[in-house]
Amino acid sequence: MSTLAKLLTLFAAVLGLLSCNGPAQQHTWRDLNKNGKLDIYEDSSQPVEARVNDLLHQMTLAEKAGLLFINGARINDDGTIEDKPGKGLFAFAPNAMKLMKEKAMNHFNLWAIPSVGALARWYDLMQRYAQDSTRLGIPITIASDPRNHFSNNIFAMEAHAFSQWCEPLGLAAIGDDALTRQFADISRQEYIAVGIREALHPQVDLATEPRWPRISGTFGEDAQLTSRMAKAYILGYQGEQLGPHSVATMTKHFSGGGPQKEGLDPHFPFQKGQVYPGKNFKYHLLPFEAAFAAHTAAIMPYYGVPLGQTSEDVGFSYNKDIITGLLRNTYHYDGVVCTDWGLVTDAHLGDVIWPARAWGVENLSAEERVKKILDAGVDQFGGENCPELVIRLVKEGKVQESRIDESVKRLLRQKFQLGLFDDPFIDTAKVSQVLGKPEFAAAAEGSQRRAMTLLKNEKGILPLKTGALKIYVKNIDPKEATRYGTVVDDPKKADIALLRLNAPFYPVASPIPLAGMFHHGDLDFKGRQKDSILDLLRAVPTIVDIYLDRPAVIPEISAHARGLLADFGASDAAVLDVIFGKAKPEGHLPIELPSSMEAVRAQKEDVPYDSKNPLYKFGFGLSY
Repeated sequence: MSTLAKLLTLFAAVLGLLSCNGPAQQHTWRDLNKNGKLDIYEDSSQPVEARVNDLLHQMTLAEKAGLLFINGARINDDGTIEDKPGKGLFAFAPNAMKLMKEKAMNHFNLWAIPSVGALARWYDLMQRYAQDSTRLGIPITIASDPRNHFSNNIFAMEAHAFSQWCEPLGLAAIGDDALTRQFADISRQEYIAVGIREALHPQVDLATEPRWPRISGTFGEDAQLTSRMAKAYILGYQGEQLGPHSVATMTKHFSGGGPQKEGLDPHFPFQKGQVYPGKNFKYHLLPFEAAFAAHTAAIMPYYGVPLGQTSEDVGFSYNKDIITGLLRNTYHYDGVVCTDWGLVTDAHLGDVIWPARAWGVENLSAEERVKKILDAGVDQFGGENCPELVIRLVKEGKVQESRIDESVKRLLRQKFQLGLFDDPFIDTAKVSQVLGKPEFAAAAEGSQRRAMTLLKNEKGILPLKTGALKIYVKNIDPKEATRYGTVVDDPKKADIALLRLNAPFYPVASPIPLAGMFHHGDLDFKGRQKDSILDLLRAVPTIVDIYLDRPAVIPEISAHARGLLADFGASDAAVLDVIFGKAKPEGHLPIELPSSMEAVRAQKEDVPYDSKNPLYKFGFGLSY
């Protein structure tokens, strides 16, 4: 298993998978009504609202409660749906059929998958089970984090057969609305081919704090650029309105997750609050306004506490001022609102407990947390499977069933709009015709090249000429480099050196294993690592390419490199094509590169392009 696969399976295993157990639900074959006719909800000629209301009135409280939960599921290697033992860390992931049977759940998200063929088979078998073996035949909805990026970020799933584009930060570097919409449209087709009908993205947080580990999933730090990209992205997935050929987007993380104190991420107890020293809360709302204008189907708030911004310092999904006051009442948003994953129950990882991200309400019980989230105005619980808590709250009179009905209607409406009740199945024979399309792969690979951003080109050294050069490569596949010259194993024998780097990071000490996989900490290279880089740059003319999953502080590297490029998710082949002029870099920085860590520490977390005398400003990019 690759390192990335191990990270993904660990991530899947621990994101709220160990949840409460409740009584099993009894299901029978659904019957025609007394007149021998189809119920309205099954009649596609009826208006959506009529179908929603008809089905709602037939649902039991247990069925309604199950609809409010979405959690991860594992897929057997052969695509079957029976509850078989998982492999390695992924054994912790629940079985979706069991959750349907015992908890009436019908929303699931997927992390690692054995293959797209297994996914397609699993999906169709799950829909068949939902149709034939549950009382009302409510189809499942499958959601996924991004799968279409050339990336090592833990929030971007391994691509497998999906087209591999640059990361969202790269789409912003290109800045082409039409390309971003094309990306989303192609991704949409690939998702639908295997049954994924909800995207747990786009991530429109503004990257105003450069140390935050989740910047690569954003469109950068500028609200206007992010708004343009968000609109094109949502329209590419959903179309002008949600329909049978759409993938619903869950735009995140309302009301903006970028201003994290010192860049520490609130997945973990070492950071629970977002800060606004620049009094710039409203700036972070602008991309969401663009998402509302594009009619995003769903919204996900983040984990942290918006410190000092509302009447109580509690996390976004617990915060009635944010969800009901701002999102529902001010913006009049009536789509689905789903929490981020794992806000209610702790995850037990052997002897380690990963606490629920119940920031500000840690003293509440799981049942009280569910009530507070519902009272805030949220519809769905991510990464949890505790519908029995909702049932108990209603039966004890602590939550009115009419409140549950509000959220159930939103969730049912989305299923009807997506056409899942009318045709939930896919054509498994056509999966390979969609995934792996040459034109899709070509567009994706082209984006990797276009997003590359030229930062320095001393005396016009780039593009390099092919043929006679003796090349020394580091962190690049030598086989790829041989297409352009003779590869040597000693930099002293080389005419030119090619060096690929990743932006540095320094893991935060934590007993929670996943915390060490987040790219936290300082943005500069240090000690021996820095010295070895500079030794190479001083020994031979060197072209440096650095992958920016967040900004990097590289003044000495920039000073000594003959050529400097940034990429936002690119293969060795893509990087070499740009270095040797087979393709041209078209990117402009969607994030500024600070000149020092002192400048980073002096920045205000909520203010864009705020570092003193940046090495490379936002929007910088050369060409040739």
